[in-house]
Amino acid sequence: MSIFGSSDGSAPRLKPLPSKRSHVVSVLDIGSTKVVCMIARLTPRESTEILPGRTHKVEIIGIGHQRSRGIKSGVISDLDALEGVIRHAVDTAERQADLTVDSLIVNVSAGRLQSDVYTASIDLGGQEVDQHDVRKVLVAACRQSLNIERAVLHSLPTGFALDGEKGIGDPVAMFGDTLGVDMHVLTTERSAIKNIELCVNRAHLSVEGMVATPYASGLAALVDDELELGCACIDMGGGTTTISVFAEGKLVHADAIGLGGHHVTTDLARGLSTRIEEAERIKVMHGSALANSMDDREIVSVPPISEDDHESPTHVPRGLIGKIVRARVEETLEMIRDRIRGSGFSPIVGKRVVLTGGASQLTGLPELARQVLARNVRIGRPMGVKGLPQAAKGPAFSTAVGLLIYPQFADIEIHAEEKGVLAALGNGTGRFARVSQWLKSSF
Repeated sequence: MSIFGSSDGSAPRLKPLPSKRSHVVSVLDIGSTKVVCMIARLTPRESTEILPGRTHKVEIIGIGHQRSRGIKSGVISDLDALEGVIRHAVDTAERQADLTVDSLIVNVSAGRLQSDVYTASIDLGGQEVDQHDVRKVLVAACRQSLNIERAVLHSLPTGFALDGEKGIGDPVAMFGDTLGVDMHVLTTERSAIKNIELCVNRAHLSVEGMVATPYASGLAALVDDELELGCACIDMGGGTTTISVFAEGKLVHADAIGLGGHHVTTDLARGLSTRIEEAERIKVMHGSALANSMDDREIVSVPPISEDDHESPTHVPRGLIGKIVRARVEETLEMIRDRIRGSGFSPIVGKRVVLTGGASQLTGLPELARQVLARNVRIGRPMGVKGLPQAAKGPAFSTAVGLLIYPQFADIEIHAEEKGVLAALGNGTGRFARVSQWLKSSF
């Protein structure tokens, strides 16, 4: 059983990270292609101009990863198979770190992630705003997000308004008639988080907190200016592609698409009549998102789908492989473009897009993305951590690293539960003070 008692289907909440103590944090990135466990030591750091939002240095002391089984497009399909993979990944990380893991921070990609903005306001009667008023309006916004069928993953205040004037970071001590707040709330289906927690519990581990995959990837892959000026981070995984939009240092929108790199592999397996393993190898070795004049002259050998030694491999031009790859990649990029437009945050994203995730490593993808999205595109890799082995420094490990970074930002979130608002809002210190400071510095 989980020690967090989320039998009501609510997402486990991560406790605020004390800023003056060192901590050991364990995370689990459950993806459609691989499952990664990382263990890191977080030590306090002084505020600097580089990555100013981070309060701790992150040093990896253990890492384990296994090929995924029992999960498809972010949805658990076989509890027993996934449980075994989790056990092996955690065991490998534990051996490297020379310690035992009891609880982990886990990512969430499934459950039809949904972003909503809730606005609440209270009457001030022309009086001075105090901390009680701020807490009251935050509570009012939180309560609007409660839904029987959906669980809140993240709830982030994005700014206050006083008498209709928005863009106020800290309204305390100001005078007005009406105090309002905008709250970005990211939710998922309750069944999705219950199944993830059940699988982790079956491996005799507990879930310390849950983080949306697009949020974690953005924390790891975006630089300070991108976070502040506005940017979209596209995490292209094996079974899903997630979108996160950041502005003024905070997450303002997130979305997910049920397409990823494995769909390209499956298209190749069907189109070339070969095994999935061979199709993956062909995609990596010969696949490209861009056409080349030499493609039709280069011939690629394709092993047969059967294991009959007497059946000869077929030979196809590399151009055919490229056409199959491009068709699926273009479809995915067009869906991303339409989702960004439909979100209403396209002006905030501007010309800045960062691609990360394992599927973003496809040859020619940044160039094709620039054409389809009509934006500047770069490949994002995890930043700001020490001790990552060379094999884990690529885009495929952005989510796992982001999960390690997230505890430093967890205390700026405000949550309400069915039984009332969390006690952290009950006084003017701790989490509320951090929220106030964070909002003030954002404007």
